[in-house]
Amino acid sequence: MSNKERYREICKGRTDVQAFAQPWWLDAVCPEWDVAIAMKGEHVAGAWPYPIEKKLGIPLLRTPLLTPYLGPQVFLPADIKGSRADSYEHETIAALMQQMPQAKVWHLSVQPGIRQAGLFKKHHLYSHVQQTFVVGLKENEETLLANMKDVTRRNIRQAESEIVITNEPGMLGALFAFQQHTMSKKNCKVPYTLTYLQGIMDAAMANDAAALWVAKDKAGTVHAIVWQVADHQCSYYFMGAQNPESTNYKAMSLLLWHTIKEAKRRGNTCFDLEGSMDEGVERFFRNFGGDRQLYIVLQKNKSVLWKLKQALLG
Repeated sequence: MSNKERYREICKGRTDVQAFAQPWWLDAVCPEWDVAIAMKGEHVAGAWPYPIEKKLGIPLLRTPLLTPYLGPQVFLPADIKGSRADSYEHETIAALMQQMPQAKVWHLSVQPGIRQAGLFKKHHLYSHVQQTFVVGLKENEETLLANMKDVTRRNIRQAESEIVITNEPGMLGALFAFQQHTMSKKNCKVPYTLTYLQGIMDAAMANDAAALWVAKDKAGTVHAIVWQVADHQCSYYFMGAQNPESTNYKAMSLLLWHTIKEAKRRGNTCFDLEGSMDEGVERFFRNFGGDRQLYIVLQKNKSVLWKLKQALLG
């Protein structure tokens, strides 16, 4: 049995594998992928799936398009002592690193919570830090709402009397069109196709891991759309957009609050807003009362040809 086949079996029996590391997700976003697996006796200590990619003849390890994180999955034993957890994580990731393919170029985003920067440096990887905002869901809805900024809470309350929210995966094309309009105003091109998005949506829906929340007014006009992705432990603001013809900017706040409540109803322990380094987006996400969390992006470029390509094309 190959590692890839073993990993599919491993994921069937676990509830702690992140959505973006699930085989069905990787099948949707990667033409090819494989996985490193670390064992401790009979126990699966961890796994690290990775895309198989080559450009200009150069092997690359890059986070697939629209995949927020693809770092090592460490499976701590249920009875492990807290003082031992960091060492266990370090040993597991070290074992996984030994199995990762040789690649001159790395650009892999590691999920929040993995902090083995020293180990990555030992393997000649540069750790670039980015941020997200994560809302813990242990509190009741009243407390979660109270933790938000006053203006956000007020916008939500006002929008509740104007907006109806429904789950409509068939509106994916509208979300894509809204994004295209927004990007064109910035003189940018959307780096993916609707077909690519549909492949992800189909896979996520088949695994009860997605919803497409649509905010409409009572006349049926769509004002905003948010795509929620979820695993057993966490839900994610995966993608969203405002209708460029709408002036109801409160709809997006209501959509995010609705998605947070749905995450709690699913039994998730957290909601990841997938924070941005963009100042405006960061400010908006910060208003929802989440904790700022940092995550590592592993980078390396030992290819002269790839450095030239980046210098010329970015």
